[in-house]
Amino acid sequence: MTFAEGDPDENPWVAGGPVVETIAVLPHQPVWAEVYDRCAAAIRAALPGGMVSIDHVGSTAVPGLAAKPVIDIDLIVPDPEAEADYVPPLAGLGYRLTVRERSWYGHRLLRLERPRVNLHVFGPDCPEHSRHLMFRDWLRARPDERERYGAIKAEAQVGAQTAMAYNRRKEAVVREIYARMFRDLGWLRDPPE
Repeated sequence: MTFAEGDPDENPWVAGGPVVETIAVLPHQPVWAEVYDRCAAAIRAALPGGMVSIDHVGSTAVPGLAAKPVIDIDLIVPDPEAEADYVPPLAGLGYRLTVRERSWYGHRLLRLERPRVNLHVFGPDCPEHSRHLMFRDWLRARPDERERYGAIKAEAQVGAQTAMAYNRRKEAVVREIYARMFRDLGWLRDPPE
């Protein structure tokens, strides 16, 4: 239920910095699930026995939710530090390692341009991966939360030129949704009055 920030002095960028790009939130596209399926199958084939799990996460994994047309995938590997085990095979599929955040759950981000995919690599039992799955499933089951999240996404895209800027603009609403989810699960209690 806590959100690690990582080391603020760590430079996570493998080459350069954040990509300046058009941030556009689109109505949900059923094809996004098909794109995930194709990408996941290719990743499984490239890493036979070298992964723990793979999951479609993020907004494109939530039917009915508007999203950036970027497929977010969580790939759980035995050890994110063992980049030689997974980066070269994934590079063969066109993925490029762009972010290495050792201080934030050992996170690696590999980017695929076509189709546009953000592949998030974590180790087993990672709290961030668990939150990704919980958030996805919470939004799938609750139209009111999907609507609330969709509204802030539409606002956050305006003028944002990097995914980081876009994410910062919607962070407060994301944390509010998590708090409601944690309360509903009985994990978080309101302070006594």
